[in-house]
Amino acid sequence: MAEQTISITISGEAKEVAADLTGVELFADDKTIIAVRLNGEPRDLYTPLHDGDALEPIALDSEDGIAIMRHSATHVMAQAVQEIRPDAKLGIGPVIENGFYYDFDVDTPFTPDDLKQIEKRMQRIIRESQSFRRRVVTEAEAREEEKDQPYKLELIGDKEAALDPEASTEVATSELSMYDNVDRNGTVVWKDLCRGPHLPNTRYIKAFKLERTAAAYWRGSEANPMLQRIYGTAWPSRDALKAYTARMEEAAKRDHRKLGQEMDLFSFPDEIGPGLAVFHPKGAAVINAMEDYSREQHRRHHYSFVQTPHITKGGLYETSGHLQWYKDNMYPPMRVDEERDENGNVTKQGFDYYLKPMNCPMHNLIFRSRQRSYRELPLRLFEFGTVYRYEKSGVVHGLTRVRGLTQDDSHIYCTREQMKDELTSLLNFVLGLLKDFGLNDFYLELSTKDPHKFVGSDEIWDEATTTLAEVARDSGLELVDDPGGAAFYGPKISVQARDAIGRTWQVSTIQLDFNLPERFGLEYIAADGSHQRPVMIHRALFGSIERFFAILLEHYAGAFPVWLAPVQVTGIPVADEFAPHLRSFLSRLEDNLVRCELDSSDDRFGKKIRNASKSKVPFILIAGEEDVSNNAVSFRFRDGSQLNGVAADQAEDWILRVIRSRTQVNSAEDFAEATR
Repeated sequence: MAEQTISITISGEAKEVAADLTGVELFADDKTIIAVRLNGEPRDLYTPLHDGDALEPIALDSEDGIAIMRHSATHVMAQAVQEIRPDAKLGIGPVIENGFYYDFDVDTPFTPDDLKQIEKRMQRIIRESQSFRRRVVTEAEAREEEKDQPYKLELIGDKEAALDPEASTEVATSELSMYDNVDRNGTVVWKDLCRGPHLPNTRYIKAFKLERTAAAYWRGSEANPMLQRIYGTAWPSRDALKAYTARMEEAAKRDHRKLGQEMDLFSFPDEIGPGLAVFHPKGAAVINAMEDYSREQHRRHHYSFVQTPHITKGGLYETSGHLQWYKDNMYPPMRVDEERDENGNVTKQGFDYYLKPMNCPMHNLIFRSRQRSYRELPLRLFEFGTVYRYEKSGVVHGLTRVRGLTQDDSHIYCTREQMKDELTSLLNFVLGLLKDFGLNDFYLELSTKDPHKFVGSDEIWDEATTTLAEVARDSGLELVDDPGGAAFYGPKISVQARDAIGRTWQVSTIQLDFNLPERFGLEYIAADGSHQRPVMIHRALFGSIERFFAILLEHYAGAFPVWLAPVQVTGIPVADEFAPHLRSFLSRLEDNLVRCELDSSDDRFGKKIRNASKSKVPFILIAGEEDVSNNAVSFRFRDGSQLNGVAADQAEDWILRVIRSRTQVNSAEDFAEATR
């Protein structure tokens, strides 16, 4: 009897294979292949194949392959935890950027020693080459198998979450499945409710490390129990893990919270509340330099500056839609303006006022304050506007996730005909200004409509999305899709910037909006006398001052370019008698708005040098007997190199020239190049 065959395609090439073949046999000779993309969906190598299937192999070192390996590592970690603590109740274990985590309900929190023990048990499980085998189960079967796991039972009741706790999946297409870890003898040694896919076996987890523990509310809600979360990372080789560890060590050195304290830049006083920063004089100096340069460039590009209040009646955000779509991220209302008589009866109704989470509704009122002509368009409004967002306390993180933030917020009103040219010009302006701050490695992300959270018609969304995509592609930068990531009123381009150690930060955003002009009834008089609706472009260049400050602080590891440095020049006399000479020279610099300090403390000269070096000041100016005699100063740079006996007039000219050039100077060589 002839062997039954099926027709499939592998990477576009048609093949006839045995009907009972799986990816395990197809790719047996290539140990780098750990899964397949079957008809567009990632699947295990053990998945049965059918006539007409299309396969694409997934290699271990690919983006999909690494994600699958990390998810398999979460199962190994959970298995190890339950072998050590059999009473541990399982939460969820998703893949995250650079790693994974799993949540557990345990009697006592995990300690560093526990993590070492769990790692050892994981290594043993990996050496056992346990295979990951998927089986589909009914809801009744799943409930029986997970009867001692309350969190899994909750997920089974919510099939959408059971399939993938970190993503949305239609219940109509749901299918519950269990994954069994099977040893070499064919015995099931552990199992978990999971969508998959997974590696063929545990041996493919080449390099991993458990990193830390944290407390986390079940499913992110403070109304739910507090669980213990273990974070880990996994990589396709030991070298990749070693490189990642080095990056993390460097990132820890650059942590803006640590540098902010060491450099006396900002703090978060308990008396004020979480996520509400105060900037100290040195931190405010950097903020002012950022804002001053931004204002100058906005003036050069014909923006009109506006200013709006921090609170408003709630009706404004009913009109904009924020109370419908964004209320959970807004501070609760304040009821004011209500009046009562002596008997406590309300004689005048009050209003709910809100701290503003966005500036755009107020800018719309400015546009609407009088009749506008097409001759005024494009109208570019700009504001450093402070807004307030009620981030949960567990989400607040240094300056990168705060509750009070200042946006460099712009709203441009233009005609449909001007729209594409304005977007192109705006993107070039944004990229140019980011480069001036020292960021040079970019790609773009296009966020499109969330089908469950939007206002307006499909037609205007399609037009806005198509226009943004064309502008993004014309820029020549890489464009990455972000399906469903748009705000409720329109699609956006976000500029993603890579910093000095390769991390990606979202900085600027450009949103194209046909909906808010409609909701606010904005109009201009066209050339033919008709009333037309403007197009609105939302743009935050820094994103927020606070977050961009943190990005730059980490990008430069605190060693800002001279023009941004909180203190640009520190004067250190070799002995007290030389201090007047330095004080006089620094005074000349201060007349030119250079930020200077003179160390007149009782510390020894060597300690003063060390203190100035720790503060990462770009120029340490030293004066000794010879410098005073020759009306000169000596330079010491961040790398310890020196330039001695520079005439005072020449030194002043060079310092001012470097500041104007906005270049980075860390050494005598850099200084010579910048002043050539």
